[in-house]
Amino acid sequence: MTAFIRPRPLVVPAVRLIGFHHAGGSAASYFPMSRHLPADWDIALLELPGRGKRAADVPLRGMAAVIGRALADLEPLRDAPVALFGHSMGAIVAWEVARAWSAAGSPPLWVGLSGRLPPGWPNARRGLHRLGDAALLAVLDDLGGVPEWLADNPAFRDRFLRLVRADLAAVESYHPTGFQAPLDCPLTVYGGAGDRWAAPAAMAAWSARTTGPFAHHVFPGGHFYFAGDALPGFAARLACDVTKVMAMAA
Repeated sequence: MTAFIRPRPLVVPAVRLIGFHHAGGSAASYFPMSRHLPADWDIALLELPGRGKRAADVPLRGMAAVIGRALADLEPLRDAPVALFGHSMGAIVAWEVARAWSAAGSPPLWVGLSGRLPPGWPNARRGLHRLGDAALLAVLDDLGGVPEWLADNPAFRDRFLRLVRADLAAVESYHPTGFQAPLDCPLTVYGGAGDRWAAPAAMAAWSARTTGPFAHHVFPGGHFYFAGDALPGFAARLACDVTKVMAMAA
């Protein structure tokens, strides 16, 4: 079974954009974005264990395991120029994949990170995966990360919370130590002006994490600033950023 949702798989794409979802999310959360990206892009949305196509698999509770699984899943897709994008938990995965590839001498074409502070910055909250159900749902609801239909589906709510706890345990296990060499590829970061978990001023600190071109875009909204009606505009911005890098590379 494939680990990816690929809305329009292409044999020879102009670029292959890999998407990494947030904690408690799935590859399907990025599917609508694919409709607003260039037709010659191959969109590959990674599905981590425990959801979607991998719903029967046990969710991974350690970030090292998540990153290792992502690296293994991505290996067959490296036959084209690859751009990486991740939001929140997905930003950690995208960052560490980019670091691993760069250390091996084959960095990605571009890296886009959203809604996550640089490694070493204090997280907004710790121990979230140990909260009671009501408290955890309140935190997620405040972020805008609770699907509306959960309230009427207790069985799905319980499954969702188990998955969220596993993902949050993985995020909270992420403790990079020592010196992390900056990337040498283009890095773009995105965030919401009202995101209390990844404030714009702190997101700007990502600029020190690459020796390549850096850009920082701030949008109206909170942690999930690109959701709903804002999605087409965000997708257009991302497409512009990657297209600019492709032109530079050419």
